[in-house]
Amino acid sequence: MDFLSGEILYIDKPLGWTSFDVVKRVRGALLKRMKLKRLKVGHAGTLDPLATGVMIVTTGRSTKRIEELQAGVKEYVATIALGATTPSYDLETEVDATYPTDHISRELVEEVLGRFHGTIEQVPPAFSACKVDGRRAYKIARTGAEVELKAKILTIDEIELLEFAPESITVRVVCSKGTYIRALARDIGEALGSGGHLSALRRTRVGEVSVDQCLSVDRTIEILREVPISYPEWYQQNPQQQESN
Repeated sequence: MDFLSGEILYIDKPLGWTSFDVVKRVRGALLKRMKLKRLKVGHAGTLDPLATGVMIVTTGRSTKRIEELQAGVKEYVATIALGATTPSYDLETEVDATYPTDHISRELVEEVLGRFHGTIEQVPPAFSACKVDGRRAYKIARTGAEVELKAKILTIDEIELLEFAPESITVRVVCSKGTYIRALARDIGEALGSGGHLSALRRTRVGEVSVDQCLSVDRTIEILREVPISYPEWYQQNPQQQESN
């Protein structure tokens, strides 16, 4: 494999890892194996630490394809806890309010989910990487200050109820780039009159790449330690430039 000219790796991000953790682990293994001082390694589409699933990792000159790769439609399986809200809309922060769920039926959930199919407006979470006056929104939110973000136009191609209980639902969502599933959980909970927050999230597809094609981080590192390595002609002629071109 030619990691300088560029390779694309499909990794199943584990729970609790940041996307940067995955990139750092891959880069470290490649630098050691290839005896390099630097190597471009990036990823197409950030996943929150509390999410798992498809991460597309690029190396070398393939990092130039990140925008193209992350533009694909994404599929998620999300579990939404009903009857409670959190400031971050997931488990990163503590519950700040609770609501009744006795009125929630499968029929009501199905009807509400239908409202989110197609083109929708969504206000991103305050605890997100969106920028406000040059600062990341989550950095402002963590100070306790109020964050005002503008609604974005998104497309939900498919939304399907997989599991139902009055206190929790699991849905499959196929959506456009830029969709915050945490914000979708917030909006669904609000529409149900119960509040809601994301309790589990798995990205099962990015474009044509499904989670079944992905390897664990450990298995990926094992392969990187064993796979034959090739070097492009431009590097062999001038090793000092590494992959800076």
